[in-house]
Amino acid sequence: MFLAIRELKHSKLRYLLIGLIMILVALLVFIISGLANGLSSDNASSIQNMKADYFVMEHDSKNKLNRSIISMEKLDEIRNSSDVKAAEGLGQMMITLNKVGSSEKTDVTIFATNASGILAPKIIEGTNYDNKKQGEIVADRSLKEFGYRLGDSLKDDLSGKVLTIVGFTEKQSYSHSPVVYMNIKGWQEMNPVLKNQDNNSISTIAVQMDSKAEEAVRKSMSGDVTLISKVESLQSIPGFKEEQGTLTMMIAFLFVIAAFVLAVFFYVITLQKTNQFGVLKALGANTSYLAKSIVGQVMLLAVACIAISVALTYGVTLIMPEGMPFELNTSLVIKYSLLLLFVSVLGSLLSLYRVAKIDAIEAIGRVS
Repeated sequence: MFLAIRELKHSKLRYLLIGLIMILVALLVFIISGLANGLSSDNASSIQNMKADYFVMEHDSKNKLNRSIISMEKLDEIRNSSDVKAAEGLGQMMITLNKVGSSEKTDVTIFATNASGILAPKIIEGTNYDNKKQGEIVADRSLKEFGYRLGDSLKDDLSGKVLTIVGFTEKQSYSHSPVVYMNIKGWQEMNPVLKNQDNNSISTIAVQMDSKAEEAVRKSMSGDVTLISKVESLQSIPGFKEEQGTLTMMIAFLFVIAAFVLAVFFYVITLQKTNQFGVLKALGANTSYLAKSIVGQVMLLAVACIAISVALTYGVTLIMPEGMPFELNTSLVIKYSLLLLFVSVLGSLLSLYRVAKIDAIEAIGRVS
């Protein structure tokens, strides 16, 4: 480590340039990962935060909520299963709401469920909707940004029904639109798909159960419904898989680029110091000592650069627009910091191989 620190002090400009590149790469990794996490939350936070392990959907719905219609009778059947801890019906529909007395319109996703069930929203302001009263809704707090307040009346463009905001919840969005909760009866009356059917249907059934019971419950179901996991449900949200896949690929390429850039930089530096390493070997320094010096140098530089990039990332979040879907949690920062550190050390392996191949006699001959 002594040799590593002395080298960093001696060639400040050289390592400053390498450090600058590492900072920029790490900064880009953290910003893109925060954006990916934020977009994921903005697209599916209502499902991610839902107290459910599995969903029962119509077999021909291709795991999509907006295509699934199943009878409420299925809910009673599933609740009677000994393998199921809890189950609750959920209705879903995307509509456009028009604020009464204003020309402003907002696209929202309706989630209809039992106000006292496992899927009921957490109220942060106002009260929860009533299972028996029609027209009461609990909206995600993001609607406040559009000027909506408690007691506001909203009209559904399609059905003409007037809804009143009685409460607000948070972190509830679906397919990049705010979620509005209401009771199932009101949703059934508003849903145009149910007009020509028995008005006793829902979109899906959310189920709480152990993974060990999955196979038994799946076998007990009839052919017109299917059981899917929460992960499968998230993947079926329009654009979710494609959006996350693109950003994940970008992050993966950044790690690969970081590894190659560091490998090239340190290999070139090692080539430039071939004679010095040869002299050190001739004086008694073994290969393991020199290898520890190079790895220590890389780790010191990487830790400092990652720390600076993390600080810069949190600084950038303070000037980002409020509506930008950006979410960077501590566990994600730690995970990617350790991965960047690993990639940095990995990039130095080529230099270690070169150091191991240096011949002291040959190097001394070059010096002379």
